[in-house]
Amino acid sequence: MEIKFNNVGYIYNEKSSLEKEILKDLNLEIKSNQINAIIGKSGSGKTTIIEMINALIIPTSGNIKVDNCFIEKKSKIVNISLLRFNVGLIFEFPEEQFFNKTVEKEIGFGLKTFNYKTDEIKQRISNALKMVGLDDSYLPRNPHTLSNGEKRKVAIASILVFNPKVVIFDEPTVGLDSNSKNNLIRLIKMLKNKYNKTIIVVTQDVDFLHKMADYIFVLSDKKVVLEGDKYQVFSEVETLRKHGIGVPKVIEFSHKVLMEKGIKMGYRDEINDLIKDIYRYAK
Repeated sequence: MEIKFNNVGYIYNEKSSLEKEILKDLNLEIKSNQINAIIGKSGSGKTTIIEMINALIIPTSGNIKVDNCFIEKKSKIVNISLLRFNVGLIFEFPEEQFFNKTVEKEIGFGLKTFNYKTDEIKQRISNALKMVGLDDSYLPRNPHTLSNGEKRKVAIASILVFNPKVVIFDEPTVGLDSNSKNNLIRLIKMLKNKYNKTIIVVTQDVDFLHKMADYIFVLSDKKVVLEGDKYQVFSEVETLRKHGIGVPKVIEFSHKVLMEKGIKMGYRDEINDLIKDIYRYAK
C-alpha cells in the first residue's frame, strides 16, 4: 500500500496568535511490507505525521498519497471510512480508551458500524486475539483487570480485527516492562512476516527499534534529515547526537570500541552476539 508525502507542511493553529510550524516541505515514502520507524526528539512532528496518514488532521500544504486516496487541504477525502479501515492507528496508552466490560465487546465494538453479521464478527474477534498471542479464554474477561502487556495486546487486537493493510504504533513501549517489550517485538515482526502488513512505529526507544526496524526516518528541523536501513542510520552516531537523538546501547558500545581501540566489531542486533565478538577479540 503506497504512502507518500509530497512537500507536506503543517502549521498548528494556523492564522492565530498560537501559530506554530511543525513540518515544512516534508518528503518521505513509507516502505511497503516493512517495519518503518520514525524517530526524532520531542516536538519534531512524529505524531503529526501518523495522524495525517490516518486523516485525523489535514496538511496545510502539499499532499499525502495513501493508496488511491489523496489527503490535502484543497480537496475532500472521498472515502475516509475506507482509509481508516485500511490504516490502523494504535495510540500511546490505547488501553486508557477501554470502555466495554469484556474483551469481546471491546475488540468487536468498531465492527458494528460496518454491518458485519454476528458469526463473522465473532470469527474476526477470535482471529484478532490469536494474532496478538491470546486465546478465546480472554473473551469474557474485563479488559481493565488484565496486565499492562495484555491490555496493550487487546488494544492492538481491536485494530487488527479490521485486518488493515497498514498498522501504525505511536510510542508502543511506554509503560511496558522488558518482557512485554520483547513480546511486542515478536508480534510486530509476525505482522510483517506472516501477515504481510506494512508497519509504522513512532518512538524514542531506539533500543527497541534496533531489534526489529527495517527502515528508519530521522526527523529534525521540520523535515527528514536522515533515512536508510537501521544499520546505515544508527552508524551515523554523531549526526544522531547532533539532532538530539539517542543511539542504541549495542551501537554505542561498538562505536566506542572503534574510536578508542581501533577495533571494528560491526553492528549487532542482540547483546549476546556482541558478547561473542568481544570474546573472540579478547582471545
